[in-house]
Amino acid sequence: MMSEDAGRMLVMYDDPSDQRSLSLDETSSPEESPDETRLSLETTADSVPYIGQRFATHDAAYEFYSEYAKRCGFSIRRHRTEGKDGVGKGLTRRYFVCHRAGNTPVKTLNDSKPQRNRKSSRCGCQAYLRISKVTDLGPAEWRVTGFVNHHNHELLEPNQVRFLPAYRTISDADKNRILMFAKTGISVQQMMRLMELEKCVEPGYLPFTEKDVRNLLQSFRKSDQEDESIDLLRMCRNNKDKDPNFKFEYTLDSNNRLDNIAWSYASSVQSYEIYGDAVVFDTTHRLTAFDLPLGIWVGVNNYGMPCFFGCVLLREENSRSFSWALKAFLGFMNGKAPQTILTDQNMCLKEAIAIDMPSTKHALCIWMIVAKFPSWFNAVLGDRYNEWKAEFYRLYNLESIEDFELGWRDMVDFFGLHTNRHIANLFALRTLWALPYLRSHFFAGMTTTGHSKAINSFIQRFLSAQTRLAQFVEQVAVAVDFKDQAAEQQTMQQNLQNICLKTGAPMESHAASVLTPFAFSKLQEQLVLAAHYASFQMDDGFLVRHHTKLEGGRKVYWVPREGIISCSCHQFEFSGILCRHALRVLSTGNCFQIPDRYLPLRWRRISTSPAKLLQSTSSDHTERIQLLQSMVSTLVTESAKSKERLDIATEQVSILLSRIREPPVASQGARDISPIHRNL
Repeated sequence: MMSEDAGRMLVMYDDPSDQRSLSLDETSSPEESPDETRLSLETTADSVPYIGQRFATHDAAYEFYSEYAKRCGFSIRRHRTEGKDGVGKGLTRRYFVCHRAGNTPVKTLNDSKPQRNRKSSRCGCQAYLRISKVTDLGPAEWRVTGFVNHHNHELLEPNQVRFLPAYRTISDADKNRILMFAKTGISVQQMMRLMELEKCVEPGYLPFTEKDVRNLLQSFRKSDQEDESIDLLRMCRNNKDKDPNFKFEYTLDSNNRLDNIAWSYASSVQSYEIYGDAVVFDTTHRLTAFDLPLGIWVGVNNYGMPCFFGCVLLREENSRSFSWALKAFLGFMNGKAPQTILTDQNMCLKEAIAIDMPSTKHALCIWMIVAKFPSWFNAVLGDRYNEWKAEFYRLYNLESIEDFELGWRDMVDFFGLHTNRHIANLFALRTLWALPYLRSHFFAGMTTTGHSKAINSFIQRFLSAQTRLAQFVEQVAVAVDFKDQAAEQQTMQQNLQNICLKTGAPMESHAASVLTPFAFSKLQEQLVLAAHYASFQMDDGFLVRHHTKLEGGRKVYWVPREGIISCSCHQFEFSGILCRHALRVLSTGNCFQIPDRYLPLRWRRISTSPAKLLQSTSSDHTERIQLLQSMVSTLVTESAKSKERLDIATEQVSILLSRIREPPVASQGARDISPIHRNL
């Protein structure tokens, strides 16, 4: 909405000779002074330009109009200049126009040069201020001879107008501070937070944005990236020579320079075999010293610890680059796509995943979204920010889609956020981040705050502005190796812990013997809570609800003969851990062990990959049998999904059983297992 002053239309002339048409598509004269030239405002009590208003210089007029525009919700730029007395006779008239004046000329397509296709903000707005030079009455001065304040677009609110490029500035002191921060290796986001604290301003109130800081850093790059890229490629080749299982892919640009490069380690590929069902692809970081976008694939293992899958450096953040990165990653992992992938809110990446990983469920990392809330909403909501954030989390954790959408509308009404573009964008993308839409997909618990902090801490191990690009691959390898060693030590410590049983139920002791302490603690929470629920058998399953409630509840379907159980809350599908509702039904039905298929391999006490276990010696005979039981359980689960799968599984298992029965029982060992491994 325009203010009363901003909405007023004034078109007046005090000099008939100044009544000329204004073409806002023309470019400014080279005679205009540099944009950075700013003089103090003319002393006047008037806040709105008016015909006949006088200024000592044209820069003073520009400054006055700029301040007026900022109050009204737009910015201005210098446009056309004219010499009234003829070409070369001096500047006598000039125009200042709205930043949305004119129309962007159509670009000539060039097949050899990629088009950015950015949407222009120009919409042909006709608002302007014209000043003319007057020398009749003594010293030369500038008068307002034309003023149009009618805009064909909405004007910005005071808390939004400051983000226009014209009002975003980085002082020399701030530039020095930013460059100092860059040398310490901290991210641009951390720089912003530190400077907000130093200046005692609320998040989002600095006179510049993260993009401005990135542009500043880019302008100060002095390293020879071409030589660095050559060294980086040489290092990857050396790693490949030392370890044939090291994997890397790269592309070169039209000038034969390194464009994109991705790599992964043998241990990462092995971890992905079991823990690659849910993956985070974090593209929010950059190598600060070189301003290169960095993408990192991370998962979580059976002990709840982050595990590294792969890394990529990209020259550009566009759909083509992301598509290449995803294809390279799938190549490293033998074509196996994850069930789910979590990313930042990047539309180019979203498009690439839809094309290159069509069977993978794509979702947005909630912690990456929430990290932007201070800059998005703190200034808008003020004292109500924390209240709004609590309501957002309540809606985010709901189970019902209908409850979420109704609650969202109420939240927008209550906090007056109808015109907020971030709120509108979040709602448009709700199926990608809100839990009510995601609970039927497996995410290995990586949507929780605890996992987000652990993953971010892991990534920070090998991010450093002081690192040379050529050393980055080596530094990542050291960090991954350190993390692997720490994980092994923690695994040993957890396995030695005495697990405390809280319910005494046979299901609890059975789960404790199979699951890792991390996964068992999650299941134990549900077992304890299950005692507070009642189950009622219905015609088509069971209704389970809290003993204090008379309505509501969850529907549980149980087929004891086939060992299948499912709940309408979808917790098992979401986390791989059975919910309290299903556990209550199993307990009511005198089930003393949790069916194998609901104790997934990825949460069991297995610290190495299936291939390594099958190739190991006979000293771990018991562990290998346990692994085989898990694989058989998975085989049954996957085979039951369709008649075609069941037919294939039945046929192959029959052949396998015939082969197993051929050798004598006494010849069990690695020599007999290896042929089986080749056929699995």
